[in-house]
Amino acid sequence: MSGGTYYVPEQSKLPIWASFGLFLTVFGAANWMNGNSYGPWLFFAGGLTFAAVLWNWFSIVISENMAGMNSPQLKRSYVMGMQWFIFSEVMFFAAFFGALFYIRTLAVPWLAGEGDGGASSELLWPGFNAEWPLMTTPDMAVNGEDALVKGPEQNMSWPGFAGLLGWLPFWNTVILLTSSVTVHFAHTAIKSDKRKQFNIMLGVTVLLGFIFLILQAEEYIHAYTELGLTLESGIYGTTFFMLTGFHGAHVTMGTMMLLVMWLRSITKGHFKSDDNFGFEAASWYWHFVDVVWVGLFFAVYVFG
Repeated sequence: MSGGTYYVPEQSKLPIWASFGLFLTVFGAANWMNGNSYGPWLFFAGGLTFAAVLWNWFSIVISENMAGMNSPQLKRSYVMGMQWFIFSEVMFFAAFFGALFYIRTLAVPWLAGEGDGGASSELLWPGFNAEWPLMTTPDMAVNGEDALVKGPEQNMSWPGFAGLLGWLPFWNTVILLTSSVTVHFAHTAIKSDKRKQFNIMLGVTVLLGFIFLILQAEEYIHAYTELGLTLESGIYGTTFFMLTGFHGAHVTMGTMMLLVMWLRSITKGHFKSDDNFGFEAASWYWHFVDVVWVGLFFAVYVFG
């Protein structure tokens, strides 16, 4: 096949199955959150369906590439596709960071009466003061212990340098930034066809990803059981878990991507200095996840 020929894959039903799996996942999540007993089953069924589709789809793409069927033009389309995907993820998180900014700088001060001399606050939420993290909700300011929407007992904010070493977000940051360095070393190694160094550095990156997820799970357990910080503890709890939870989901996906690349390398000998886009795409995504965490660390934890 000539380098200028565009390879057109054969027709496939996989996109339909992918859409079906995503629909089940989202529909199941919505029912799960609303307390329906069948929600978890639909959610996991959808997730497994989508995972099976991705497994088959990527297997086909890898086989085609290894058979030399992918032209340079098609490979460029893969690069552009990954770039647009990461851009969509940037916009995804931009929306949540924007929501946090709106709540902290506009909504909470408005509820406290900023802009009208406190008239609306005294009428609707007497005694409510704007603060962040929002420990005392407007409902608590009005109804006290009878409030339906209560803030957390403690928050996850910056503990000061004295408490830094016992603060889980700090160690999560160290681990994730270290993993960004190791995945860069892996990238440099494969560009030089240093297979052993590539496998070691990529394996360390995957390990660090799993450690991050374990520590985040520990952080959530600590928040729920000891701090009273839950999804239902006012807008602070909602935004905290929304931002960190979605990021954790992306770390999980990125870790799985890198794990697959590592297994491909150690079992199949895939990737060469001039043909390693599968790994490159996963490493781009991993760097993106790291950058988002740095933003979260400062916006949610240090200045939160």
